[in-house]
Amino acid sequence: MGVVTPRTTTCPKQDRSRATRRRLLQAAVSCLAERGWRGSTVAVVAERAGVSRGAAQHHFRTREDLFTAAIEHVAEEWLATLREHARTLPDSGVPRTRAVVEALVGIYTGTLFRAALHLWVAAADEAQLRPRVMALESRIGREAHRLAVEFLDADESVPGVRETVQATLDMARGLGLATLLRDDTARRTAIVREWSRLLDSALRREG
Repeated sequence: MGVVTPRTTTCPKQDRSRATRRRLLQAAVSCLAERGWRGSTVAVVAERAGVSRGAAQHHFRTREDLFTAAIEHVAEEWLATLREHARTLPDSGVPRTRAVVEALVGIYTGTLFRAALHLWVAAADEAQLRPRVMALESRIGREAHRLAVEFLDADESVPGVRETVQATLDMARGLGLATLLRDDTARRTAIVREWSRLLDSALRREG
Protein backbone atom coordinates (compact mmCIF):
# COMPACT_ATOMS: atom_id res chain seq x y z
CA MET A 1 0.00 0.00 0.00
CA GLY A 2 1.38 3.41 -0.96
CA VAL A 3 2.05 6.23 1.43
CA VAL A 4 -0.96 8.46 1.98
CA THR A 5 0.03 12.11 1.82
CA PRO A 6 -1.75 14.16 4.47
CA ARG A 7 -4.03 16.92 3.22
CA THR A 8 -2.36 20.28 3.33
CA THR A 9 -3.73 22.92 5.67
CA THR A 10 -1.97 25.78 3.89
CA CYS A 11 -5.07 27.13 2.15
CA PRO A 12 -7.26 27.38 5.28
CA LYS A 13 -4.36 29.07 7.09
CA GLN A 14 -3.93 31.51 4.24
CA ASP A 15 -7.66 32.20 4.21
CA ARG A 16 -7.63 32.92 7.94
CA SER A 17 -4.61 35.14 7.53
CA ARG A 18 -6.28 37.12 4.75
CA ALA A 19 -9.47 37.44 6.79
CA THR A 20 -7.52 38.70 9.81
CA ARG A 21 -5.66 41.21 7.68
CA ARG A 22 -8.90 42.47 6.15
CA ARG A 23 -10.51 42.92 9.59
CA LEU A 24 -7.48 44.87 10.77
CA LEU A 25 -7.57 47.17 7.75
CA GLN A 26 -11.28 47.88 8.09
CA ALA A 27 -10.97 48.42 11.84
CA ALA A 28 -8.05 50.80 11.26
CA VAL A 29 -10.11 53.00 8.95
CA SER A 30 -13.04 53.05 11.38
CA CYS A 31 -10.76 53.94 14.32
CA LEU A 32 -9.00 56.65 12.36
CA ALA A 33 -12.30 58.21 11.27
CA GLU A 34 -13.72 58.16 14.81
CA ARG A 35 -10.67 58.75 17.03
CA GLY A 36 -8.16 60.51 14.82
CA TRP A 37 -4.45 59.72 14.64
CA ARG A 38 -3.67 60.23 18.33
CA GLY A 39 -6.49 57.99 19.49
CA SER A 40 -5.83 55.21 17.01
CA THR A 41 -3.16 52.84 18.21
CA VAL A 42 -2.36 49.33 17.05
CA ALA A 43 -3.81 48.00 20.33
CA VAL A 44 -7.10 49.86 19.79
CA VAL A 45 -7.36 48.59 16.22
CA ALA A 46 -6.54 45.02 17.23
CA GLU A 47 -9.23 45.08 19.91
CA ARG A 48 -11.82 46.37 17.47
CA ALA A 49 -10.82 43.75 14.90
CA GLY A 50 -11.07 41.01 17.52
CA VAL A 51 -7.45 39.88 17.25
CA SER A 52 -4.44 40.02 19.55
CA ARG A 53 -1.93 42.84 19.34
CA GLY A 54 0.68 40.24 18.44
CA ALA A 55 -1.41 39.09 15.48
CA ALA A 56 -1.77 42.70 14.36
CA GLN A 57 1.97 43.25 14.52
CA HIS A 58 2.53 40.02 12.62
CA HIS A 59 0.68 41.57 9.68
CA PHE A 60 1.86 45.15 10.13
CA ARG A 61 5.25 45.81 11.69
CA THR A 62 4.59 49.45 12.53
CA ARG A 63 1.66 51.75 13.17
CA GLU A 64 2.49 53.62 9.96
CA ASP A 65 2.39 50.35 8.00
CA LEU A 66 -1.06 49.58 9.36
CA PHE A 67 -2.74 52.90 8.68
CA THR A 68 -1.28 53.63 5.27
CA ALA A 69 -2.21 50.09 4.20
CA ALA A 70 -5.72 50.62 5.59
CA ILE A 71 -6.34 53.80 3.61
CA GLU A 72 -4.92 52.19 0.48
CA HIS A 73 -7.06 49.07 0.94
CA VAL A 74 -10.33 50.96 1.38
CA ALA A 75 -9.47 53.37 -1.43
CA GLU A 76 -8.92 50.43 -3.78
CA GLU A 77 -12.28 48.99 -2.73
CA TRP A 78 -13.94 52.33 -3.39
CA LEU A 79 -12.31 52.68 -6.80
CA ALA A 80 -13.42 49.16 -7.72
CA THR A 81 -16.98 50.04 -6.67
CA LEU A 82 -16.81 53.22 -8.76
CA ARG A 83 -15.68 51.26 -11.80
CA GLU A 84 -18.58 48.87 -11.30
CA HIS A 85 -20.94 51.83 -10.84
CA ALA A 86 -19.93 53.09 -14.30
CA ARG A 87 -21.99 50.31 -15.86
CA THR A 88 -25.21 51.84 -14.52
CA LEU A 89 -24.53 55.45 -15.55
CA PRO A 90 -26.99 57.17 -17.88
CA ASP A 91 -25.82 57.13 -21.49
CA SER A 92 -25.13 60.82 -21.98
CA GLY A 93 -25.99 64.41 -21.24
CA VAL A 94 -26.53 66.19 -17.94
CA PRO A 95 -27.99 63.08 -16.22
CA ARG A 96 -24.73 61.19 -16.83
CA THR A 97 -22.59 64.15 -15.80
CA ARG A 98 -24.55 64.59 -12.60
CA ALA A 99 -24.31 60.88 -11.77
CA VAL A 100 -20.52 61.07 -12.21
CA VAL A 101 -20.22 64.18 -10.05
CA GLU A 102 -22.36 62.56 -7.33
CA ALA A 103 -20.11 59.49 -7.39
CA LEU A 104 -16.99 61.64 -7.11
CA VAL A 105 -18.47 63.65 -4.26
CA GLY A 106 -19.10 60.32 -2.58
CA ILE A 107 -15.32 59.90 -2.20
CA TYR A 108 -15.17 62.87 0.08
CA THR A 109 -18.31 62.49 2.18
CA GLY A 110 -17.79 59.05 3.68
CA THR A 111 -15.71 57.29 6.30
CA LEU A 112 -12.75 56.88 3.95
CA PHE A 113 -12.26 60.62 3.51
CA ARG A 114 -12.66 61.31 7.21
CA ALA A 115 -10.04 58.67 8.02
CA ALA A 116 -7.71 59.83 5.26
CA LEU A 117 -7.98 63.43 6.44
CA HIS A 118 -6.72 62.45 9.91
CA LEU A 119 -3.82 60.63 8.27
CA TRP A 120 -3.03 63.63 6.05
CA VAL A 121 -2.99 65.98 9.07
CA ALA A 122 -0.78 63.59 11.07
CA ALA A 123 1.65 63.42 8.16
CA ALA A 124 2.26 67.15 8.47
CA ASP A 125 3.86 66.52 11.88
CA GLU A 126 5.15 62.94 11.51
CA ALA A 127 8.27 62.89 9.35
CA GLN A 128 8.28 59.10 8.99
CA LEU A 129 4.65 59.13 7.84
CA ARG A 130 4.82 62.05 5.38
CA PRO A 131 6.48 60.33 2.36
CA ARG A 132 4.07 57.40 2.51
CA VAL A 133 1.01 59.60 2.74
CA MET A 134 2.19 61.89 -0.06
CA ALA A 135 2.78 58.93 -2.36
CA LEU A 136 -0.56 57.38 -1.45
CA GLU A 137 -2.50 60.63 -1.90
CA SER A 138 -0.85 61.19 -5.27
CA ARG A 139 -1.70 57.70 -6.53
CA ILE A 140 -5.32 57.83 -5.37
CA GLY A 141 -5.69 61.33 -6.81
CA ARG A 142 -4.34 60.26 -10.20
CA GLU A 143 -6.69 57.28 -10.36
CA ALA A 144 -9.71 59.36 -9.33
CA HIS A 145 -8.83 61.92 -12.00
CA ARG A 146 -8.38 59.22 -14.62
CA LEU A 147 -11.76 57.68 -13.83
CA ALA A 148 -13.43 61.10 -13.86
CA VAL A 149 -12.04 61.77 -17.34
CA GLU A 150 -13.19 58.37 -18.55
CA PHE A 151 -16.70 58.58 -17.12
CA LEU A 152 -17.23 62.17 -18.28
CA ASP A 153 -15.88 61.31 -21.73
CA ALA A 154 -13.72 64.40 -21.40
CA ASP A 155 -11.12 65.22 -24.06
CA GLU A 156 -8.07 66.47 -22.18
CA SER A 157 -6.32 67.43 -25.41
CA VAL A 158 -8.67 70.42 -25.48
CA PRO A 159 -7.24 73.37 -23.53
CA GLY A 160 -8.91 73.84 -20.17
CA VAL A 161 -10.58 70.44 -19.95
CA ARG A 162 -8.02 68.87 -17.62
CA GLU A 163 -8.30 71.84 -15.27
CA THR A 164 -12.10 71.67 -15.40
CA VAL A 165 -12.07 68.01 -14.38
CA GLN A 166 -9.59 68.72 -11.59
CA ALA A 167 -11.76 71.62 -10.41
CA THR A 168 -14.62 69.13 -10.09
CA LEU A 169 -12.51 66.92 -7.82
CA ASP A 170 -11.37 69.93 -5.80
CA MET A 171 -14.98 71.07 -5.43
CA ALA A 172 -15.95 67.59 -4.24
CA ARG A 173 -13.16 67.70 -1.64
CA GLY A 174 -14.43 71.05 -0.39
CA LEU A 175 -17.94 69.68 -0.01
CA GLY A 176 -16.51 66.78 1.95
CA LEU A 177 -14.75 69.15 4.34
CA ALA A 178 -18.00 71.06 4.89
CA THR A 179 -19.72 67.80 5.82
CA LEU A 180 -17.25 67.00 8.61
CA LEU A 181 -18.90 69.34 11.12
CA ARG A 182 -22.57 69.20 10.13
CA ASP A 183 -25.12 67.58 7.86
CA ASP A 184 -24.70 69.59 4.68
CA THR A 185 -26.89 67.40 2.46
CA ALA A 186 -29.34 70.04 1.20
CA ARG A 187 -26.64 72.55 0.29
CA ARG A 188 -24.45 69.86 -1.25
CA THR A 189 -27.31 68.54 -3.40
CA ALA A 190 -28.03 72.01 -4.79
CA ILE A 191 -24.35 72.65 -5.56
CA VAL A 192 -23.91 69.27 -7.26
CA ARG A 193 -26.98 69.88 -9.40
CA GLU A 194 -25.80 73.31 -10.57
CA TRP A 195 -22.15 72.29 -10.98
CA SER A 196 -23.18 69.29 -13.08
CA ARG A 197 -25.14 71.52 -15.43
CA LEU A 198 -22.23 73.95 -15.80
CA LEU A 199 -19.70 71.14 -16.17
CA ASP A 200 -21.67 69.38 -18.89
CA SER A 201 -22.06 72.63 -20.80
CA ALA A 202 -18.35 73.41 -20.49
CA LEU A 203 -17.21 69.96 -21.58
CA ARG A 204 -19.53 69.84 -24.61
CA ARG A 205 -18.65 73.39 -25.63
CA GLU A 206 -14.94 72.66 -25.38
CA GLY A 207 -15.37 69.43 -27.33
